[in-house]
Amino acid sequence: MLTEREAELAHPDAFDFVFGNLPSAKRAEFNRHLGGCSHCQKVVNEYSEMGRIIKILPPHVEPSADLEDRTVTAMVAALAEQRAKANRRSDAEDQAATRAYPIPDVHHPDEPETQVQPRPQLQPRADPKEPPAATPLPLWRRYPRRLAAVVAVAAAIIAAAIVIPLTLGRGGLATTVAFNLAPPPGSAQAAASATVVARQDASGSWALTVTVRQLKSFGDSPWYECWYVGTEKAGRQQVASAGTFIVPDSGSHSFSMTSAVDPREFKTMQIRLEEPSPNGAIQGPVVLTGTGKTI
Repeated sequence: MLTEREAELAHPDAFDFVFGNLPSAKRAEFNRHLGGCSHCQKVVNEYSEMGRIIKILPPHVEPSADLEDRTVTAMVAALAEQRAKANRRSDAEDQAATRAYPIPDVHHPDEPETQVQPRPQLQPRADPKEPPAATPLPLWRRYPRRLAAVVAVAAAIIAAAIVIPLTLGRGGLATTVAFNLAPPPGSAQAAASATVVARQDASGSWALTVTVRQLKSFGDSPWYECWYVGTEKAGRQQVASAGTFIVPDSGSHSFSMTSAVDPREFKTMQIRLEEPSPNGAIQGPVVLTGTGKTI
């Protein structure tokens, strides 16, 4: 968990980088800074998932003022039409049943015929005062269930717009870089090996799957750290951390990591044994190394 003090020590551009607000002209410069700054690395690792979600959210669209009224009115009209069809079917069925089974008119001549008098119509009581007008309820009060259905449909549409396959890279195509790592000559862990697969998602971040085999377990310290290593510029080695991991007793395991560093800008991946350092710089011995290939 990133502390408030660590957030203050991070570069001012760190959060803009994570949330996609950093101009492209500054991204390469910040990538170089990220390789040697442990505070910025913690910010990227802590907020990269949140930044990816924020970047894929659709733009806010304000619905028209009469959307609710038009939607409910359309639903009421459709419901009235369904009821009218049901009533017409019922009348037709009754008429068909009457024709099939007519009711006989039975009358005995010795009995007086019953005369049916029409029922008198009740007249409204005269009232000099005009009756109060009925105030109709708002549409959303008269049809709460229909409005709930409309809201559910709208929520489903929004959810479908938000759920975007995270395996898509820029331009709609997934970008994958794979590294096959082996021990350097003379390594004490000559039987060890590793495979690192970095896949770019829709936000521009990279999801890494690190699979190691027969690495020696050292417990909690020292730990293993993946490093991107580039060429030297102005006498300085270009490096960037991709993440750390601890090997179980079996020596073999797969780890998932998230990094904002673009592996296409670094030709080499190294796994080193690292211990705590005041500035988070690369310092431990190389255990595994290998070059990357874009798939």
